[in-house]
Amino acid sequence: MEYNEVVNAVIELFWKAETELEEDVVEAIRKAYKKEDNEIAKRFLKSILDNIEVAKNMKLPICQDTGIPVIFVEVGRELCLDFDIKQAIVEGVKIATREIPLRPNAVDPVTRENSGNNIGHYIPYIDMDVVEGDSLKITVFPKGAGSENVSSLKMFLPSQVSEIPRFIVETVKNAGGKPCPPVFVGVGIGTTFDGCAKLAKKALLRKMTEMDEYELEILEAINKLGIGPMGLGGRTTALGVFIEKGHCHTASLPVAVNIQCWANRRATVVLR
Repeated sequence: MEYNEVVNAVIELFWKAETELEEDVVEAIRKAYKKEDNEIAKRFLKSILDNIEVAKNMKLPICQDTGIPVIFVEVGRELCLDFDIKQAIVEGVKIATREIPLRPNAVDPVTRENSGNNIGHYIPYIDMDVVEGDSLKITVFPKGAGSENVSSLKMFLPSQVSEIPRFIVETVKNAGGKPCPPVFVGVGIGTTFDGCAKLAKKALLRKMTEMDEYELEILEAINKLGIGPMGLGGRTTALGVFIEKGHCHTASLPVAVNIQCWANRRATVVLR
C-alpha cells in the first residue's frame, strides 16, 4: 500500500459521501414519505428525495454545509505501513476541499480565522483503531453544524439508568426544527466524558437494519413528538436511533446524544 493510494481513497470517499447517500438512508426517507399523511410534511420529504436524486446525478454536494471532516480508520495489526497515514488523510481532505469543492468550514475556535482548506489543529478529526487482519478500513463522515450544535451530553448518576430514554427524547424535542429533521440519533452510553461522545458519533455509522427493541422504543417515543420534517409537523421526526455502549467507572454514567440531519453522509472503503 502506498501513500497516494490512501490520498486518492480519501478524495473518492468524500466525493461519494458528499454527493450521494447510502441506500439504507435513502430507503428510510422513502418509507417516511410513503406513510406520511401530513401534506406539508409529505411535500418536504418529496423535496428531500428530489434533492438526493439531483445531487447524485449531477455529482454535486447534497447540502451547502459540506460539514467538518470526520474520519474513522481501522488499521489491521498485520498491515505494514511505511508512511504517515494521518498525513495522507490530511492531504486527501485538502484536495477534496479544492476539487469537489467543499465549503471551508474549519476555523480557529477563538479568533474564528478560517484555514481555507478544512485543515487545522485536530481537524480533520481522525479516530484510529487497531483491529485484527491486514487491511485498512477508512470511513469518512462529514458532519454539519446544524445538527452538531443541538447535540447534548450529560453525566448521570449510576442510579439514573431509567432516565436515559427521556434524556434522548428531550434532546430531540429541544432541537426542534434546527437540525433539519427527520434526524438520525446517535447515542453513546458509558466509558468516559469524552468517550461517550465518540461512541455517539460512531453509532451513526450503523445501518438502518441494526436497531434493537430498546432503540426502536425510543424512536417511537421521538416520533410521537410530532416535530416532523423541517419542524413543521408530521409523523417522522427521527428515522433511526442507534446506541453504542462501553463499560464505565462504577461511580459514573456518561451519556451523549449526537444528532444527525436527514443527510446522514458516510462512505467506506477497505484497502489491502
